[in-house]
Amino acid sequence: MAGKGRPGAIRKSKKGPSVGTGGHGRKALEGKGPTPKAEDRPYHKAYRTKELAERSAAKRAGQPGRLAAGRGGGAGRSKHAEEMVTGRNSVVEALRANVPAKALYVAVRIEMDDRVREAMKLAAEAGIPLLETQKPELDRLTDDAIHQGLALQVPPYEYPDAFELAESTVEKWKKGHIGSAPLFIALDGITDPRNLGAIIRSVSAFSGHGVIVPERRSVGVTAAAWKTSAGAAVRVPVAKAPNLNTVLRQMKEMGIFVLGLDGGGDVALPGLSLATEPVCLVVGSEGKGLSRLTRELCDQIVSIPIDSDMESLNAGMAVAISLYEVSTRRAAAEAR
Repeated sequence: MAGKGRPGAIRKSKKGPSVGTGGHGRKALEGKGPTPKAEDRPYHKAYRTKELAERSAAKRAGQPGRLAAGRGGGAGRSKHAEEMVTGRNSVVEALRANVPAKALYVAVRIEMDDRVREAMKLAAEAGIPLLETQKPELDRLTDDAIHQGLALQVPPYEYPDAFELAESTVEKWKKGHIGSAPLFIALDGITDPRNLGAIIRSVSAFSGHGVIVPERRSVGVTAAAWKTSAGAAVRVPVAKAPNLNTVLRQMKEMGIFVLGLDGGGDVALPGLSLATEPVCLVVGSEGKGLSRLTRELCDQIVSIPIDSDMESLNAGMAVAISLYEVSTRRAAAEAR
């Protein structure tokens, strides 16, 4: 029939161009880019692991942090960092050495032996709180270190300022409040806490007035250093220097002679005439020795005569020998 179209067909007259998509279709074809890493996908197990690690790191940074003994060195550590001494032998040794502690953590239903009994007895005598803890919580506190059911929380060491320590010591000496001339040990590049502990012990034995460590790339007073010092860290201040060479220059201005300990020095230790004066002995690492700038700052480079077959002494032993010689010469001068 004329005027009627095919049934079901819809015919529209063309009224001009239709509105486009504005590029939305083109963007859809571009896709969503490369597949994200597993740790960046919220539904993936790796994402949860990463989230827990970040939360743990943030908690350690703001609490202050914890570091299980034996799971990292002292270099670069924050001055506010705490430690957890872990393992039965280590905990007992730390308590015997009078390492200051905040708490002794003991696992629930721990298998008792002589070490556990001694640790609990020493902690009780020292007034250290005993906290019974479930094993999962103890694992978390110690960063999954091997703790054998015992962990000792050591508080952060409070470092005095190196310049202020030197200045106050010189002032006390000039006023007659201390009998012997100021005597300091400065560490240049020492990173082994056991070396620091041995040095602290020697400084205490030979009437030294303090140990100075750089703020960066240097050992700090860790639980290992406390143990090696056999409690001497309570008596000998360990001061931090933001810049070791700057502090050494300031000490020289105070009238303190800066003497470097190094092989092949221009003065042999037995002939050290400056021993009776205010002195700061600087010792470097066994491998690298004194750094170039520190060496240039020294008033003298002092060497310890040793057998030619032995290349060098470790820092702790070199300091002990040097302090003994200084102490001997000072005693002889006082006896005259």
